Amino acid sequence: MKKKFWLFAALMLGLFQIGFGQSVTTVPTKTTTDITTAPELQRSGYLVGPGDEITGKVLGESQFDFVATIDEDGKFQVPFFNQSVMAKCKTERELTNNVTQLLSKYLKTPLVSVNVTKRDSRPPVSIYGEVVKPQQVTLNRKARLLELLAFAGGVTEKSGGAIQVFHTQPPICEEAYEDGTMGTNNSVDALYRVYSVNTVQQGSDEANPIIYPGDIIVVKEALAVFVIGEVNATGKVLMPEGGLPLSQALASVGGVRPEAKIKDIKIQRLKANSKDREIISVNYDLVRKGKEKDIMLSPYDIVEVGKAKKSIAQILLDIAIGGAKTAAQVLPQTVLR
Repeated sequence: MKKKFWLFAALMLGLFQIGFGQSVTTVPTKTTTDITTAPELQRSGYLVGPGDEITGKVLGESQFDFVATIDEDGKFQVPFFNQSVMAKCKTERELTNNVTQLLSKYLKTPLVSVNVTKRDSRPPVSIYGEVVKPQQVTLNRKARLLELLAFAGGVTEKSGGAIQVFHTQPPICEEAYEDGTMGTNNSVDALYRVYSVNTVQQGSDEANPIIYPGDIIVVKEALAVFVIGEVNATGKVLMPEGGLPLSQALASVGGVRPEAKIKDIKIQRLKANSKDREIISVNYDLVRKGKEKDIMLSPYDIVEVGKAKKSIAQILLDIAIGGAKTAAQVLPQTVLR
């Protein structure tokens, strides 16, 4: 009976060991390739690129110290070694490990440090247009559009609400941008996306994209309409992001004059794909009374407020007022004391 028990125990122990060994060997492990090919913005530390300068120090072995500029292929050389070391898209820690492995062929336990001393691989981001402080910003970490707009002091009152973000070159350590598009080295053909100031300020990731080195951010000036005629201040009125109704445009120029022909305001509007204009008549009197819907203006509309014809009563009143003024000028004046 005891022999059977120990035989059964030994059999179960063997099966347990086999099962345990199989479970261990099937656990997936990360490889070095996964780390080095990880997207730039998912790794900690600055990723080296062509044009950067790195400095290497070896404790007690100064003959191996070096200062190197990463070449166009993303490589550099260590003294006394003909073999180039790949540096592109690696962190300082990874470069330190690479150089340590290389020197281990000649030194027993080399103590190595590799540091980036100049970061010249990433061109600055340019921000201009309708921002308070147009400038260039060098990125050493991940940044989004809203943060860079704040860096530039925000948008001005002349902003139309549209922001263009141009990608002028591919990211150094990524195959594509966050939105899935590829970059280009030709600035003329640079890919771009248009974003809204209002939605960017809400902070959602979709409307607040990651900005990459070399990107160009342009805050566009608002489109305009022109108001002329019997208004208190003729001129250009900028269109806000949400659009510009006629009533707001007239209010922006101080309103209409008393003699304005508000029952027939003319809007000259460009025809589609043409330099010719069509005329739209608006009874602004009914709009003000709420009996007709306010009309939304289009870019480059010309709002012409004509002068109303005077009624017979108004003409007689003007004559009477004019005659009184003339009589006042010719009659003698007496001062009553």
